[in-house]
Amino acid sequence: MPSMSKAHRVVVLVGSLRKESINRKVALAIAALAPPSLSFEIVEIRDLPHYDDDIDGPDKAPESYKAFREKLLGADAFLFVTPEYNRGVPGPLKNAIDVGSRPYGRSGFSRKAGAVVTCSPGAVGGFGANHQLRQSMVFLDVAMMAQPEAYFGNAKSFFDDQGKPSESFKPVLKTFVDAFAQWVASHAKME
Repeated sequence: MPSMSKAHRVVVLVGSLRKESINRKVALAIAALAPPSLSFEIVEIRDLPHYDDDIDGPDKAPESYKAFREKLLGADAFLFVTPEYNRGVPGPLKNAIDVGSRPYGRSGFSRKAGAVVTCSPGAVGGFGANHQLRQSMVFLDVAMMAQPEAYFGNAKSFFDDQGKPSESFKPVLKTFVDAFAQWVASHAKME
């Protein structure tokens, strides 16, 4: 069984590329509220070239692909925090998923736990992106946490001018991350 003293490594993929994005703020707030059983790392997706089988392969994959895939392979779980663009997953995040799922048969996502949080300044809260992302993760054999669901509409109102979550939003995030910690522990690979 996994060692109780070792924190589970959670790779966080943020679907918004803006450094001051609401989604990045939510990801950082979740990490700050997490129990010690989880260790979070935001893995940047900005510099990943578009997935292209012509530039990928055992002897020719770009260094950015290789480094990204190593981060995924070293993870125990994944947290996706993303906005919704045009009722779906933003292009950079979908590209990262495509890069990480290759080469065929050696996906960095397989047989690990996951969860998704979607945030939007609008009222819908990213419902479409949330479910589209879940669909891809089911195909990639990621055990996605079903409850509590996390769709945050009007998300700008959850943070102060310094980017800190409001006192009323912290308990919501804490409930989510505590449930995620239990989910990860129950789906951790046997060592």
